[in-house]
Amino acid sequence: MRKQNLKVMGIVIGIDVGGSTTKIVGIDGQEIKSPMFVRATDPVTSLFGAFGKYLYDNDIPLSAVEKVMLTGVGSAYINQPLYGLPTAKTDEFLANGLGAQYLTRIEKLIVVSMGTGTSFVKVEGEKIEHIGGIGIGGGTVLGLSKLLLKTQDIRQVVQLALKGDITNINLQIQDICNIPLPGLPLDATASTFGKADANSSQEDVALGIIYMVLQCIGQSVILAALNSDIRDFILIGNLTKLPQCKDIFPKLEAMYNTRFHIPEYAEYRTAIGAALTYINKREYMKVI
Repeated sequence: MRKQNLKVMGIVIGIDVGGSTTKIVGIDGQEIKSPMFVRATDPVTSLFGAFGKYLYDNDIPLSAVEKVMLTGVGSAYINQPLYGLPTAKTDEFLANGLGAQYLTRIEKLIVVSMGTGTSFVKVEGEKIEHIGGIGIGGGTVLGLSKLLLKTQDIRQVVQLALKGDITNINLQIQDICNIPLPGLPLDATASTFGKADANSSQEDVALGIIYMVLQCIGQSVILAALNSDIRDFILIGNLTKLPQCKDIFPKLEAMYNTRFHIPEYAEYRTAIGAALTYINKREYMKVI
């Protein structure tokens, strides 16, 4: 296992600035300090709100902060140092790779960053490379929920899904064949939403939406790794908190002989990686 270079004088703050949600984490020596997120109507408001609240809640004086590292699409709006502190920006895919690999014993992996859409970042030791992605993710769950369930409250969608029955929505192998196919168990999905009809319950539809998104993500990264010897996939982002992850990804592991990992602080790993770009002396651009 490669040693983590964590020799810094003060606290390094990593911030993942999204369009309306900002995630922030501090690394003090080897300790991750109380990650948090803040929602706002625009990225600048979200960033300053998150930063101020994080310092206040954790009783961190400005003088204790050695570096502020920004990443994410919203960081493009920031063109001056935060509160006069040394500030820099780093590539989001580099942050994904460093954050996902942090404190693991895995040298070769693909990071599956499940945000509004989903990106894939291949990590092989020190080499970190963005290899693509798919336009399916949290945005898909919310968009289809607005259309089919008339809600954009993800908590409501999750609660509905917990009461759903996927066999009422997805066509499975057992619906079209009475024996397992090579490499495919009877409960494998043959057609997403293949059994849905006009009378399908909201609970079943909610579960079908979540299953479709998570299965597509899992199967896509498995295909992305086919021409390599990588069999470890680290899942990060907000969708890792969906309870259905515990059902879907173990089944994909068994079918395809792969390993899906959801690390601690999975939804904050990009912010952690932003801080690590400074700590590990990787590429970043100073904000002057």
